[in-house]
Amino acid sequence: MKRKIILLGTTWPFRSGGIATFNERLTRALIDGGDEVIIYTFSLQYPSFLFPGKTQLSDQPAPEGLDIRIKVNSINPFNWLTVGREIKRLKPDLLMVRYWTPFMAPCLGTISRIVRGNDYTKVMAIVDNVIPHETHFIDNALTRYFTNSCNGFITMSRAVLNDLKKFRPLSPMVYTPHPLYDIFGNIVPREQAIKQLNLDPDYRYLLFFGFIRDYKGLDWLLEAFGDKKLRQFPVKLIVAGEFYTSSEKYLQIIREKNLGDHVILRTDFIPDQDVANYFGAADMIVQPYKSATQSGVTQIAFHYNKPMLVTDVGGLGEIIPHGKVGYVVSPGPEAITEAIFDFYSNDRNDFFTGNVISEKEKFSWGTMVETIDIVYDNINKI
Repeated sequence: MKRKIILLGTTWPFRSGGIATFNERLTRALIDGGDEVIIYTFSLQYPSFLFPGKTQLSDQPAPEGLDIRIKVNSINPFNWLTVGREIKRLKPDLLMVRYWTPFMAPCLGTISRIVRGNDYTKVMAIVDNVIPHETHFIDNALTRYFTNSCNGFITMSRAVLNDLKKFRPLSPMVYTPHPLYDIFGNIVPREQAIKQLNLDPDYRYLLFFGFIRDYKGLDWLLEAFGDKKLRQFPVKLIVAGEFYTSSEKYLQIIREKNLGDHVILRTDFIPDQDVANYFGAADMIVQPYKSATQSGVTQIAFHYNKPMLVTDVGGLGEIIPHGKVGYVVSPGPEAITEAIFDFYSNDRNDFFTGNVISEKEKFSWGTMVETIDIVYDNINKI
Protein backbone atom coordinates (compact mmCIF):
# COMPACT_ATOMS: atom_id res chain seq x y z
CA MET A 1 0.00 0.00 0.00
CA LYS A 2 1.38 3.36 -1.01
CA ARG A 3 1.77 5.68 1.95
CA LYS A 4 2.28 9.37 2.21
CA ILE A 5 5.25 9.86 4.54
CA ILE A 6 6.89 13.00 5.87
CA LEU A 7 10.40 12.56 7.22
CA LEU A 8 11.32 15.20 9.79
CA GLY A 9 15.08 15.45 10.23
CA THR A 10 18.43 16.69 9.00
CA THR A 11 19.21 16.59 5.28
CA TRP A 12 20.71 18.94 2.70
CA PRO A 13 21.43 21.92 2.88
CA PHE A 14 23.28 20.71 5.97
CA ARG A 15 26.49 18.83 5.49
CA SER A 16 26.30 15.09 5.01
CA GLY A 17 27.30 13.85 8.38
CA GLY A 18 25.91 10.44 9.29
CA ILE A 19 22.35 11.55 10.07
CA ALA A 20 21.83 13.62 6.92
CA THR A 21 23.32 10.86 4.78
CA PHE A 22 21.08 8.25 6.43
CA ASN A 23 17.91 10.30 6.03
CA GLU A 24 18.49 10.92 2.34
CA ARG A 25 19.35 7.27 1.67
CA LEU A 26 16.31 6.06 3.65
CA THR A 27 14.06 8.40 1.67
CA ARG A 28 15.26 6.83 -1.58
CA ALA A 29 14.65 3.33 -0.20
CA LEU A 30 11.09 4.25 0.79
CA ILE A 31 10.41 5.81 -2.62
CA ASP A 32 11.79 2.70 -4.32
CA GLY A 33 9.28 0.71 -2.25
CA GLY A 34 6.38 2.76 -3.57
CA ASP A 35 5.88 5.37 -0.84
CA GLU A 36 5.55 9.11 -1.44
CA VAL A 37 8.06 10.90 0.79
CA ILE A 38 8.53 14.58 1.62
CA ILE A 39 11.45 15.70 3.81
CA TYR A 40 11.05 18.57 6.24
CA THR A 41 14.51 19.70 7.25
CA PHE A 42 15.95 22.58 9.21
CA SER A 43 16.32 26.21 8.22
CA LEU A 44 18.29 26.55 11.46
CA GLN A 45 19.61 23.37 13.07
CA TYR A 46 21.97 24.64 15.78
CA PRO A 47 22.71 28.23 16.75
CA SER A 48 26.25 28.95 15.60
CA PHE A 49 27.58 29.30 19.15
CA LEU A 50 26.46 25.74 19.94
CA PHE A 51 27.95 24.18 16.82
CA PRO A 52 31.46 22.80 17.42
CA GLY A 53 32.59 22.49 13.79
CA LYS A 54 33.56 25.05 11.17
CA THR A 55 30.30 25.16 9.23
CA GLN A 56 26.97 23.37 9.28
CA LEU A 57 26.11 23.94 5.63
CA SER A 58 26.95 21.81 2.63
CA ASP A 59 28.76 23.20 -0.39
CA GLN A 60 27.20 20.50 -2.59
CA PRO A 61 24.12 20.90 -4.83
CA ALA A 62 20.77 19.60 -3.62
CA PRO A 63 20.34 15.83 -4.03
CA GLU A 64 18.39 15.02 -7.16
CA GLY A 65 14.93 13.56 -7.01
CA LEU A 66 14.13 14.39 -3.37
CA ASP A 67 11.37 16.75 -2.20
CA ILE A 68 13.21 18.67 0.54
CA ARG A 69 11.43 21.55 2.28
CA ILE A 70 13.67 23.78 4.38
CA LYS A 71 11.22 24.79 7.09
CA VAL A 72 12.18 23.98 10.68
CA ASN A 73 13.87 26.36 13.13
CA SER A 74 15.04 24.30 16.10
CA ILE A 75 14.92 27.19 18.61
CA ASN A 76 11.82 29.15 17.55
CA PRO A 77 8.58 27.92 19.19
CA PHE A 78 6.44 30.01 16.84
CA ASN A 79 8.05 28.18 13.93
CA TRP A 80 7.24 24.82 15.55
CA LEU A 81 3.56 25.81 15.67
CA THR A 82 3.61 26.87 12.01
CA VAL A 83 5.38 23.74 10.79
CA GLY A 84 3.24 21.46 12.95
CA ARG A 85 0.02 22.95 11.61
CA GLU A 86 1.28 22.73 8.03
CA ILE A 87 2.11 19.03 8.32
CA LYS A 88 -1.14 18.42 10.21
CA ARG A 89 -3.08 19.83 7.24
CA LEU A 90 -1.13 17.65 4.79
CA LYS A 91 -2.38 14.54 6.69
CA PRO A 92 0.48 12.16 5.94
CA ASP A 93 -0.10 8.55 6.89
CA LEU A 94 3.19 8.60 8.77
CA LEU A 95 5.39 11.29 10.26
CA MET A 96 8.84 9.75 10.68
CA VAL A 97 11.08 11.71 13.06
CA ARG A 98 14.83 11.26 13.46
CA TYR A 99 15.80 11.76 17.12
CA TRP A 100 19.42 11.93 18.21
CA THR A 101 19.80 14.55 20.95
CA PRO A 102 17.64 16.00 23.75
CA PHE A 103 18.39 19.47 22.39
CA MET A 104 15.91 18.73 19.61
CA ALA A 105 13.21 17.33 21.91
CA PRO A 106 11.15 20.54 22.39
CA CYS A 107 11.10 21.24 18.65
CA LEU A 108 10.46 17.72 17.41
CA GLY A 109 8.13 16.81 20.27
CA THR A 110 5.96 19.89 19.79
CA ILE A 111 5.64 19.43 16.03
CA SER A 112 4.75 15.75 16.53
CA ARG A 113 2.05 16.57 19.07
CA ILE A 114 0.45 19.12 16.77
CA VAL A 115 0.50 16.75 13.78
CA ARG A 116 -1.13 13.96 15.79
CA GLY A 117 -3.97 16.36 16.51
CA ASN A 118 -5.45 15.54 13.12
CA ASP A 119 -6.41 12.10 14.53
CA TYR A 120 -5.01 10.45 11.44
CA THR A 121 -1.21 10.70 11.19
CA LYS A 122 0.92 8.23 13.12
CA VAL A 123 4.31 9.33 14.48
CA MET A 124 7.28 6.96 14.38
CA ALA A 125 10.74 7.89 15.66
CA ILE A 126 14.05 6.46 14.52
CA VAL A 127 16.06 6.91 17.70
CA ASP A 128 19.85 7.11 17.61
CA ASN A 129 20.37 7.91 21.28
CA VAL A 130 18.03 7.97 24.27
CA ILE A 131 20.76 8.79 26.77
CA PRO A 132 23.25 11.09 25.01
CA HIS A 133 27.00 10.59 25.02
CA GLU A 134 27.52 13.91 26.82
CA THR A 135 24.82 14.14 29.49
CA HIS A 136 23.06 17.02 31.26
CA PHE A 137 20.63 17.02 34.19
CA ILE A 138 17.64 17.91 32.00
CA ASP A 139 18.17 15.18 29.38
CA ASN A 140 15.66 12.68 30.77
CA ALA A 141 12.87 15.24 31.00
CA LEU A 142 13.47 16.41 27.44
CA THR A 143 13.65 12.88 26.07
CA ARG A 144 10.44 11.97 27.90
CA TYR A 145 8.73 14.98 26.33
CA PHE A 146 9.73 13.78 22.89
CA THR A 147 9.03 10.07 23.33
CA ASN A 148 5.56 10.79 24.73
CA SER A 149 4.73 12.47 21.40
CA CYS A 150 5.35 9.27 19.39
CA ASN A 151 3.31 6.17 18.59
CA GLY A 152 6.22 3.82 17.87
CA PHE A 153 9.96 3.54 17.59
CA ILE A 154 12.87 1.99 15.72
CA THR A 155 16.36 1.72 17.20
CA MET A 156 19.58 0.60 15.56
CA SER A 157 21.19 -0.86 18.65
CA ARG A 158 19.83 -3.13 21.37
CA ALA A 159 21.37 -0.85 23.99
CA VAL A 160 19.20 2.05 22.79
CA LEU A 161 16.16 -0.26 22.67
CA ASN A 162 16.70 -1.13 26.33
CA ASP A 163 17.09 2.54 27.23
CA LEU A 164 13.93 3.42 25.32
CA LYS A 165 11.88 0.81 27.21
CA LYS A 166 12.46 2.83 30.39
CA PHE A 167 10.53 5.71 28.81
CA ARG A 168 7.84 3.93 26.76
CA PRO A 169 7.67 0.28 27.81
CA LEU A 170 4.29 -0.40 26.18
CA SER A 171 4.86 1.25 22.80
CA PRO A 172 5.65 -0.70 19.62
CA MET A 173 9.42 -0.66 19.14
CA VAL A 174 11.80 -2.78 17.11
CA TYR A 175 15.57 -3.05 16.83
CA THR A 176 17.12 -3.43 13.39
CA PRO A 177 20.80 -2.96 12.50
CA HIS A 178 21.99 0.23 10.84
CA PRO A 179 21.96 -0.38 7.06
CA LEU A 180 25.02 -0.10 4.87
CA TYR A 181 26.18 3.32 3.73
CA ASP A 182 26.46 2.61 0.02
CA ILE A 183 26.27 6.15 -1.33
CA PHE A 184 29.93 7.17 -1.27
CA GLY A 185 30.89 5.39 -4.46
CA ASN A 186 32.39 2.09 -5.44
CA ILE A 187 35.35 0.36 -3.82
CA VAL A 188 38.64 2.01 -4.81
CA PRO A 189 41.70 -0.28 -5.15
CA ARG A 190 44.36 0.36 -2.53
CA GLU A 191 47.00 1.52 -5.03
CA GLN A 192 44.63 4.07 -6.56
CA ALA A 193 43.45 5.33 -3.15
CA ILE A 194 47.03 5.72 -1.91
CA LYS A 195 47.87 7.77 -4.98
CA GLN A 196 44.78 9.97 -4.69
CA LEU A 197 45.56 10.76 -1.03
CA ASN A 198 49.30 11.32 -1.66
CA LEU A 199 50.27 8.57 0.78
CA ASP A 200 53.46 6.50 0.81
CA PRO A 201 52.72 3.10 -0.81
CA ASP A 202 55.45 1.44 1.28
CA TYR A 203 53.32 1.78 4.42
CA ARG A 204 50.11 0.13 5.57
CA TYR A 205 47.35 2.28 7.08
CA LEU A 206 44.80 2.18 9.88
CA LEU A 207 41.90 4.63 9.71
CA PHE A 208 40.06 6.61 12.38
CA PHE A 209 37.21 8.27 10.49
CA GLY A 210 34.53 10.83 11.33
CA PHE A 211 33.92 13.91 13.43
CA ILE A 212 36.28 13.92 16.41
CA ARG A 213 34.49 14.15 19.75
CA ASP A 214 35.90 13.21 23.14
CA TYR A 215 33.65 10.16 23.53
CA LYS A 216 35.08 8.62 20.37
CA GLY A 217 38.32 7.73 22.16
CA LEU A 218 40.93 9.08 19.76
CA ASP A 219 43.17 9.69 22.79
CA TRP A 220 43.00 5.96 23.62
CA LEU A 221 43.91 5.11 20.04
CA LEU A 222 46.88 7.49 20.00
CA GLU A 223 48.11 6.10 23.33
CA ALA A 224 47.74 2.58 21.94
CA PHE A 225 49.44 3.43 18.67
CA GLY A 226 52.35 4.94 20.58
CA ASP A 227 53.31 1.56 22.01
CA LYS A 228 56.83 0.73 20.85
CA LYS A 229 55.89 -2.87 19.93
CA LEU A 230 53.92 -1.50 16.97
CA ARG A 231 56.95 0.27 15.51
CA GLN A 232 58.17 -3.03 14.06
CA PHE A 233 55.38 -2.81 11.47
CA PRO A 234 55.41 -0.37 8.53
CA VAL A 235 52.02 1.03 9.55
CA LYS A 236 50.69 4.55 9.99
CA LEU A 237 47.43 5.88 11.44
CA ILE A 238 45.21 8.19 9.40
CA VAL A 239 42.92 10.47 11.42
CA ALA A 240 40.33 11.73 8.94
CA GLY A 241 37.64 14.04 10.24
CA GLU A 242 36.99 17.47 11.66
CA PHE A 243 37.65 18.26 15.32
CA TYR A 244 34.40 18.89 17.20
CA THR A 245 36.37 19.39 20.39
CA SER A 246 39.69 20.98 21.32
CA SER A 247 42.54 19.38 19.38
CA GLU A 248 45.22 20.19 21.95
CA LYS A 249 45.10 17.07 24.10
CA TYR A 250 45.36 14.88 21.02
CA LEU A 251 48.26 16.86 19.59
CA GLN A 252 49.97 16.64 22.98
CA ILE A 253 49.80 12.83 22.92
CA ILE A 254 51.29 12.84 19.42
CA ARG A 255 54.17 14.97 20.68
CA GLU A 256 54.72 12.98 23.87
CA LYS A 257 54.68 9.64 22.04
CA ASN A 258 56.83 10.92 19.16
CA LEU A 259 54.13 9.97 16.69
CA GLY A 260 54.66 12.87 14.30
CA ASP A 261 56.01 10.55 11.59
CA HIS A 262 53.44 7.84 12.26
CA VAL A 263 50.11 9.74 12.40
CA ILE A 264 48.60 11.51 9.40
CA LEU A 265 46.12 14.22 10.37
CA ARG A 266 43.48 15.05 7.76
CA THR A 267 41.30 17.03 10.14
CA ASP A 268 39.21 19.10 7.79
CA PHE A 269 35.69 18.01 6.87
CA ILE A 270 35.97 15.00 4.56
CA PRO A 271 33.74 15.55 1.50
CA ASP A 272 31.66 12.67 0.19
CA GLN A 273 33.78 12.23 -2.91
CA ASP A 274 36.89 11.47 -0.81
CA VAL A 275 35.35 8.84 1.48
CA ALA A 276 36.02 5.90 -0.85
CA ASN A 277 39.71 6.80 -1.06
CA TYR A 278 40.21 6.87 2.71
CA PHE A 279 38.53 3.50 3.14
CA GLY A 280 40.33 2.12 0.11
CA ALA A 281 43.71 3.05 1.58
CA ALA A 282 43.06 1.46 4.98
CA ASP A 283 43.65 -2.10 6.13
CA MET A 284 41.36 -1.75 9.15
CA ILE A 285 38.94 0.82 10.55
CA VAL A 286 39.45 1.59 14.25
CA GLN A 287 36.61 2.87 16.46
CA PRO A 288 37.97 3.13 20.02
CA TYR A 289 34.80 4.71 21.45
CA LYS A 290 34.35 5.36 25.18
CA SER A 291 30.56 5.33 24.78
CA ALA A 292 28.42 4.48 21.79
CA THR A 293 25.07 3.32 20.51
CA GLN A 294 25.49 2.47 16.84
CA SER A 295 27.88 3.97 14.31
CA GLY A 296 27.49 4.86 10.67
CA VAL A 297 31.26 4.47 10.25
CA THR A 298 30.85 0.74 10.85
CA GLN A 299 28.39 0.54 7.97
CA ILE A 300 30.71 2.45 5.64
CA ALA A 301 33.42 -0.06 6.57
CA PHE A 302 31.11 -2.97 5.77
CA HIS A 303 30.29 -1.44 2.39
CA TYR A 304 33.99 -1.15 1.55
CA ASN A 305 34.79 -4.67 2.84
CA LYS A 306 37.04 -3.44 5.64
CA PRO A 307 37.87 -5.23 8.90
CA MET A 308 37.09 -3.27 12.06
CA LEU A 309 38.41 -2.83 15.57
CA VAL A 310 35.81 -1.54 18.04
CA THR A 311 35.62 -1.22 21.80
CA ASP A 312 33.00 -3.22 23.67
CA VAL A 313 30.72 -0.30 24.54
CA GLY A 314 27.06 0.34 23.74
CA GLY A 315 25.93 -1.37 20.57
CA LEU A 316 29.23 -1.44 18.66
CA GLY A 317 29.95 -5.08 19.37
CA GLU A 318 26.49 -6.26 18.29
CA ILE A 319 27.32 -6.43 14.59
CA ILE A 320 31.09 -7.08 14.71
CA PRO A 321 31.64 -10.80 15.36
CA HIS A 322 34.90 -10.84 17.32
CA GLY A 323 37.64 -12.75 15.60
CA LYS A 324 35.58 -13.06 12.42
CA VAL A 325 35.33 -9.60 10.85
CA GLY A 326 37.62 -7.83 13.29
CA TYR A 327 38.02 -7.21 17.01
CA VAL A 328 35.74 -6.26 19.88
CA VAL A 329 38.10 -5.28 22.69
CA SER A 330 37.91 -3.98 26.23
CA PRO A 331 37.87 -0.18 26.46
CA GLY A 332 41.33 1.30 26.92
CA PRO A 333 44.67 1.63 25.10
CA GLU A 334 46.20 -1.72 26.12
CA ALA A 335 43.56 -3.89 24.45
CA ILE A 336 43.64 -1.72 21.33
CA THR A 337 47.41 -2.14 21.07
CA GLU A 338 47.15 -5.92 21.40
CA ALA A 339 44.49 -6.13 18.67
CA ILE A 340 46.54 -4.04 16.23
CA PHE A 341 49.60 -6.18 17.03
CA ASP A 342 47.63 -9.37 16.41
CA PHE A 343 46.21 -8.04 13.14
CA TYR A 344 49.61 -7.35 11.60
CA SER A 345 51.74 -10.04 13.24
CA ASN A 346 49.29 -12.78 12.18
CA ASP A 347 48.33 -11.20 8.84
CA ARG A 348 44.58 -11.32 9.49
CA ASN A 349 43.57 -8.95 6.69
CA ASP A 350 42.45 -11.42 4.04
CA PHE A 351 40.64 -13.67 6.52
CA PHE A 352 38.67 -10.80 8.06
CA THR A 353 37.92 -9.23 4.68
CA GLY A 354 36.40 -12.42 3.34
CA ASN A 355 34.13 -12.66 6.36
CA VAL A 356 33.10 -8.99 6.08
CA ILE A 357 31.92 -9.64 2.52
CA SER A 358 29.58 -12.42 3.67
CA GLU A 359 28.49 -10.73 6.92
CA LYS A 360 27.40 -7.47 5.32
CA GLU A 361 24.52 -9.16 3.48
CA LYS A 362 22.49 -8.71 6.68
CA PHE A 363 22.49 -4.92 6.49
CA SER A 364 20.21 -3.95 3.62
CA TRP A 365 18.00 -0.88 3.27
CA GLY A 366 15.20 -3.26 2.36
CA THR A 367 15.40 -4.67 5.89
CA MET A 368 15.07 -1.15 7.32
CA VAL A 369 11.98 -0.49 5.19
CA GLU A 370 10.47 -3.82 6.27
CA THR A 371 11.05 -2.83 9.90
CA ILE A 372 9.26 0.47 9.33
CA ASP A 373 6.36 -1.52 7.86
CA ILE A 374 6.22 -3.80 10.92
CA VAL A 375 6.18 -0.92 13.42
CA TYR A 376 3.64 1.00 11.33
CA ASP A 377 1.31 -2.03 11.25
CA ASN A 378 1.69 -2.54 15.00
CA ILE A 379 0.86 1.10 15.66
CA ASN A 380 -2.33 0.79 13.60
CA LYS A 381 -3.42 -2.26 15.60
CA ILE A 382 -3.48 -0.29 18.84
